[in-house]
Amino acid sequence: MTINLNGRTRLYPLLGDPVIYARSPDWLSHHMAKRGMNMITLPMEVPDWALDAVMAGLAATRNVDGLSLTMPHKITGYKYCKTVTETSRLLGVVSAIRRNKDGSWHGHTTDGDAFLEAQVDNGAKIEGARVLLLGCGGAGSAIAISMLDAGVRELVLHDTDPARANQLVELLKHKGGERIRVGSNDPRDYDLVCNATPMGMAEGDPLPIDAKLLAPSMFVGDVIAGHGETPLIRAAREAGCRTADGDAMVVAVLDVMCDFLQDAWT
Repeated sequence: MTINLNGRTRLYPLLGDPVIYARSPDWLSHHMAKRGMNMITLPMEVPDWALDAVMAGLAATRNVDGLSLTMPHKITGYKYCKTVTETSRLLGVVSAIRRNKDGSWHGHTTDGDAFLEAQVDNGAKIEGARVLLLGCGGAGSAIAISMLDAGVRELVLHDTDPARANQLVELLKHKGGERIRVGSNDPRDYDLVCNATPMGMAEGDPLPIDAKLLAPSMFVGDVIAGHGETPLIRAAREAGCRTADGDAMVVAVLDVMCDFLQDAWT
């Protein structure tokens, strides 16, 4: 689909640091054109210390309809939103922001729904599954909510910071009850193993699990996009597992993002 830029084109930047691996700006811009939206997204490399200035500038730029946030801004970005969805309020996390009618920002987190859709699109069965979720940051927290909403039988959380995993369990007890708990990163006996950590972004990163413990009956998903085949996905495929990489999540998020933006126009 051809992208035609003109004076009426609306902007939807992606803010992150780093952004050199980001593929979503190209994919999302073409998807917007396919859906008849005169809008583009473009990557902006914004370190933590510059976020205040950038957000002020974007708020003052009248053809910026919203923005998406990636690491490390999904938690800090929350404070710029006047209104948020229920999931974002619960977690204090936003990954997508759009304008309210008064010009203020409305925040949402798309990570959970997009990750879930990517797994299902690649053959995973979520309802009734026993799931190990690695990483309890912004993406991991949203994925945990979506997994519980989708009817997993058991959701076990593991994080290198045990306190963060325990906090998420307590936060979601009203939703998950006895289905959610903290555990180790031993993947044995799980139906799904989900990596929501940054392990695999940098060369030489260790695997978040012991790959020798993977079995062909498992489904393995990874949030890391734009890095080709990550070491975890490679190990999972070598073990005979079905997989969904971070690029599959980026594909899944395209409609989620567009729906979120178009909801403001209806």
